[in-house]
Amino acid sequence: MFKKILIANRGEIALRIIRACKEMGIATVAVYSEADRDSLHVRFADEIVCIGPARAAESYLNVPRIISAAEVTGAEGIHPGYGFLAENADFAEACESCGMKFIGPSPDLISRMGDKASAREAMLKAGVPVVPGSLGVVTAADDAVTIAREIEYPVMVKASGGGGGKGMRLAGDDDELRRAFVAAANEAEASFGNREVYVEKFIEKPRHIEIQILCDAHGNGAFLGERDCSVQRKHQKLIEETPSPAVDSDLRAKLGEAAIQGALALGYQSVGTVEFLMDCHGRFYFIEMNTRIQVEHPVTEMVTGIDIVKEQIAIAADVPLSFSQNDVVINGTAIECRVNAEDPDKDFAPCPGRIEAFHMPGGPGIRVDTHAYAQYYIPPYYDSLIAKLAAHGPDRHQALQRIARALDEFVIEGVSTTIAFHRRAVASDLFRSGAYDTSFVVRLAEELAEEKPSSKSVPGKDLSGAHTA
Repeated sequence: MFKKILIANRGEIALRIIRACKEMGIATVAVYSEADRDSLHVRFADEIVCIGPARAAESYLNVPRIISAAEVTGAEGIHPGYGFLAENADFAEACESCGMKFIGPSPDLISRMGDKASAREAMLKAGVPVVPGSLGVVTAADDAVTIAREIEYPVMVKASGGGGGKGMRLAGDDDELRRAFVAAANEAEASFGNREVYVEKFIEKPRHIEIQILCDAHGNGAFLGERDCSVQRKHQKLIEETPSPAVDSDLRAKLGEAAIQGALALGYQSVGTVEFLMDCHGRFYFIEMNTRIQVEHPVTEMVTGIDIVKEQIAIAADVPLSFSQNDVVINGTAIECRVNAEDPDKDFAPCPGRIEAFHMPGGPGIRVDTHAYAQYYIPPYYDSLIAKLAAHGPDRHQALQRIARALDEFVIEGVSTTIAFHRRAVASDLFRSGAYDTSFVVRLAEELAEEKPSSKSVPGKDLSGAHTA
């Protein structure tokens, strides 16, 4: 097992990894930018290294500085968390070449799964169902039109190397597709330095279902149920729950078997998430694989009792999984709300600034992952996520009651947050019924607009209900 690990990240996920390491008897090194000097992950690590100015390009994305910090402190492994360099194959290769274990899959697998066209091809080869579309990258608008006519409109043009909704366009006919093809390619090049795109069938109002997998170096693989991530705004997840209200035990087994089948065919070794779109008939299709820990992993930990971060670290140290598939039991329901420093009344604009008051909810079944506290200054340079609030109950009804109660208890003053939005969302009949899909936020906005036509608290009408990349 590792003696010392450097966490190449910040905020709540860095603190989450530090906690796991402490419980495993592993020393920790936190890196931080000048803007994060007062973050809790800096306070609770065993060693700290400042790696540069506030801008991510000069700190959290600066590979030489991170590697140097690991060398100076004698770290044996580097945990990338999520975001930043977590799915950067060059960074993983740099870690390995400098004699440090990258806590994640191999650089080759990160590269293959990071390219969505390549990932589609790999899953097709493994026998995993994928959304109908091009077999690989499409290089010309005319070719995209030919494919679209075969699979029938509407279709999506998607960036091959992207994510987060960038480089995506919906098209309903030939003319729209030609324009969408150019626009998606241009945005992909601007955002990711890669203008390659592919085409796939647009599935209207799907559910976004993801499967948490773990595979070790000894041929063992297991999945920890599914997470429903359908509540999204502009392709960014807002609320996640497990198990999904739309998935029964038979469908869960099929989803899990498909995810593990694909991962083992790749020779995957680490924690990962296989993401699917599911239509109203229960048909599911692979869309992408995230080769890292997910933001929403706490809900899975709450219903299974398995510490995913500890398992991820152990796998990197060549330790077999501590459990088998037969040991995995889903107990109750867990729901997570991402609390962002954003103003829903202003199209969810980021709201950096100083937190004047901060009171976290507690009580049975409540978990809060955060790096924030009273008088903490939220810097304007990074993601606006400041806390993840999760509630667990023996059934969905009690989980809903607990998340609603916890949202009422959660007090953050000094900056605008999404807490009020989450209160409205989890109290809505649509969410409570469990019959929601990726159009939920749009439908919620419409319902609120009908109730209070002049209300300023209604989320913007441009909220996207399209499925994600």
